[in-house]
This record gives sequence, C-alpha cells and structure tokens, in this order.
Amino acid sequence: MADGGERLQTGLGGRAAADRERFLTFALTAADMLLEVSPEGRIEFAAGAFQSRFGEPPEAWLGRPVESVVVLPDRAAFDGAFSTLLARDRLPPTSFRLSDAAGTPISVAGLRMPAARGAGRFCFTVSSLPRQPLRPCPALAGGNAVRDAALRRADGAADVLSLIEVAGPDGQSPGSGPVAALVDEALSAVLPADSVAGELAAGRYGVVSRGPAADLGAKIRDAVRGAGLEATVETRTVPLRADGLTPVQRTRALRYALDAFARGGRRAVDDAGFAAGGLPGFVSRACARAEALRWAIAGRRFGLAFQPIVSMGDRAVEHYEALLRPDPEVGSEFGPPGDFVALAEMMAMSEELDWAVIEAASAAARRSRGPRIAANLSGLSLQSPAFRARLLDLLDREPMLASRLMAEITETAEIEDEEEAVRTVAALRGRGMGLCIDDFGAGAAAFRYLRAFRVDLVKIDGGYLRNAMRSEQDRGILSSMVGLIRTVGARSVSERIETEDEAGLMSGLGVDLGQGWLFGRPGALPS
Repeated sequence: MADGGERLQTGLGGRAAADRERFLTFALTAADMLLEVSPEGRIEFAAGAFQSRFGEPPEAWLGRPVESVVVLPDRAAFDGAFSTLLARDRLPPTSFRLSDAAGTPISVAGLRMPAARGAGRFCFTVSSLPRQPLRPCPALAGGNAVRDAALRRADGAADVLSLIEVAGPDGQSPGSGPVAALVDEALSAVLPADSVAGELAAGRYGVVSRGPAADLGAKIRDAVRGAGLEATVETRTVPLRADGLTPVQRTRALRYALDAFARGGRRAVDDAGFAAGGLPGFVSRACARAEALRWAIAGRRFGLAFQPIVSMGDRAVEHYEALLRPDPEVGSEFGPPGDFVALAEMMAMSEELDWAVIEAASAAARRSRGPRIAANLSGLSLQSPAFRARLLDLLDREPMLASRLMAEITETAEIEDEEEAVRTVAALRGRGMGLCIDDFGAGAAAFRYLRAFRVDLVKIDGGYLRNAMRSEQDRGILSSMVGLIRTVGARSVSERIETEDEAGLMSGLGVDLGQGWLFGRPGALPS
C-alpha cells in the first residue's frame, strides 16, 4: 500500500480531487500508486508511493507522460498497452518494470473512468510484483526500444548511443547461436538500470547509456573467448548531445544513424559522416550532398520494384508495394534505397521525393490491370496542405487512380501537425484511396497514428516476427497487436516472411496478409 504520509493530490487545471471517493477507490485496489491519465497520455492525478519509489512527491508527476512511470526498455510495450486501453476501455493486469532505481517489477491495470467522473479519462493502478518471474534489468529490449530511447534522451549531456557489431570468424553474423546468447548475457549483466540495449539487426546492437561502449565491447570479447568461441567485436559511439543542431535535425540524424548501422554496420555509419564529428558531422556531410540529391529526385533517377502482399489464407495477391530503387550511379553516391530516402527526409526533400514516387506509381497503375499498388508516403508529406492539395487534384482529374493506388504511411519522420495529417487521411479516404500504416510498432508514434487515423491495413514491423520465432513472450505481444489492429477495424500485414515456419506462425496468430521473399521478391510489375 501507499506510504501513510503521502496524501492525495489535486489534478491539473484546478480540478478538485474528490478525496474521499478517490481514497476509497485507492484502498480497494491494493495498489502502490494510482494515476488518472488524459487520452493524450498525460498524468492528471497522482497518489501513492511516489516519494518512497522515486524521491519525488506525487504532484511532481502531474503533466508528465504516463509512460515515464516504466523503465525505458518497456515504454514501447507500454504504449501498445495504452492503445489497447483506448480501444477496449480496459487494460488487464500487465507486467512492466518501474522506472525507479531498482527497476521494480510491477503490474499495471487500467480502466476508462465512468462518465460522471470525467469522460475520456483513464485510471491506472500500479502494484509491486515478486522479482523472480522477470528477467534481470535491463534485459535486451529490442531495436525499437533503442530507437525510442535515443530520441527521448537526445538532450542529455552525458548520454551516448553505442553501436556494437559482432561477427563470427567467417565475418558473418553469429545469428541465433551461442555467440549471440553470450552477447545477450554480457549486455544484460553489465549495463545499469537506466540503460537500454537491443539488437538492431543480426549481430548489430545498440545501447543508450551514460558513457561509451568501449568497455562493453571488451566484456563481450572476454565472454566469447571464455566460452572457447571466436568473434570480432567493433564499436562506435555517437554522443546524443549535438549543440548547434535543431531538434528536428538531431532527430532525423539519429534515425539515419540507426538505420544505416542496421543495414550496413559500423562501416555504413562511418561512411555517412558520423565517425568524423558525430551528429553534426553527419549533418555537415548531408548538406554538402543536398544539391546532388535534389538533382537526382528532379531527374527521376530511380525506378520502382514491386513486391506482392498476399492473403495468408489462399496466398492470392492482394496488392503490390512499390519500392524505390535508385539508378546505379545514384546509388553509388547515396547508398542503398533506405539511405536515399532518409537523406531526402534529412534535407527537407520528402515532399519532392514522395511526389516523384506517386507519379511513377500512377504511371504503373495506368498500365496495369492487376491489383492495387501501394506507394510510401512520409509523415512530413502527410501533414503538408500543399502536398495534400496536389494529390487531391491528381485524384480528381483521374478518379480511376484512387481505386488503383494505396498509400503506406511511414514513421520514418514523426508527424508533428496531427490535425493536418488527419485532414489528409480523411480526404484520401473520401476519394476511395486505401491507406496503410507502415512499420507498426517500430516506434511509439505508430500507436498514436493508429488512434488518430482511420486506415484499412496496418503493417507490423518485421522485428516482431523475428522475436516471436524465438520467444513465447514476444508471441504474446504480437498476438495482442494483431487483436488491437482488428479492434480498430483494420487488417494486419506481417512483413519479412521468408520461411513456411514463419508463415505458419503468423497465420496461427490471426495475421491477415503477408509480405516477404517466401511469397515473392521485389521485381517488375506483372502485366
């Protein structure tokens, strides 16, 4: 129960707390803490053991995001749980770890409050759990949590992003074998509770912590050698503090660094300019390449490859995703397609690139009589009134295109003006254009998009499939996500399916559609 000396507090905006009613509610919950939260996820009322757990009184937490109650590695999962509460009015007891110094295991339950108590608000109870059933803190949290933690802590003077690349004696990723298990154990054993660590790609790990990763690399090498195995370990540290950059520049540069490392390892990060000067060094090099990038977009120096998305039942093709493929000489300058797109975003050229892709996809749709074609649409374009007007004008001039095209809303750039984005989504749906949220779960913003936008499809980030193949707990998380997608009236899509075992798992979890090499590699659009 709460400390006896901690009294109930009044919420924001002068709203008086019904002390007696709340105290009775609090007493009956047998909880350590009680929270009331707005639909936006802000704490409006707090009571209970905040002083003893955090060293702060309950009123200090008013106005903070409710997710800050749990440790950084658990916040992506907490965002998903909060989305479940918004959709279903109830969150059953769910295990997390408190963001106190000890990473205390807790159970969090939630309920939409009755209309008489303030429609639209939610009540959370937080109760302590025994430690034994949970993994030691911090266990590896996954690449998505690393990305979120890096963006959240970018203002910290001492916080750094450490990138660790592990390869076997043949230079290849250790996969899921004994070396990978040793890396997991080494990181989980030595990192302090306020660190976040996860695997960004096979053999490539990210760590957000207070201090560089050189000693982490040494500990991993020692653990591998002590087990009689061989591996090379290379590290690169990127300070999260970047004086002289705007918050938008810093966010985009961090996203670029993480994506480049996941695709190409430490060498890709160095080639992008991070080795010379961290985030400012990358931004400086990106600015030097801006004119060449603008020329490549204006000259349409790219093509499209089309990958099928199929029904998990009969595996009939439902639609194709149009994937950007820069011309070879352009690719040699800017790297793989993901780097090309990320750089366009960094240099505020997303609208130009998105429009070029829409034009190319429209041309393909005019030629094809087959299924729809989905084109990626950045959040930066989605919130632009000018881009919306241009796209609606195209659809009004050629109504046929609305039934032949789809838009995949990507989370590579987080939407800042949500009202404008909602207007764009509503206008496109009004024209009959299909919409999909891409990479759902890759970051916390995707859960917000699911609440804000009415869409037809939701594509689950491929990292969840990989984790679900190895962990019963991750299969449970994936199953909850599929249920949440169905609750909001959309169909689910699982990407990166490469084997029949993966397809069978996704079918068993109720996923509607699949995409991956098992069903077809990107290529020419069938006539």
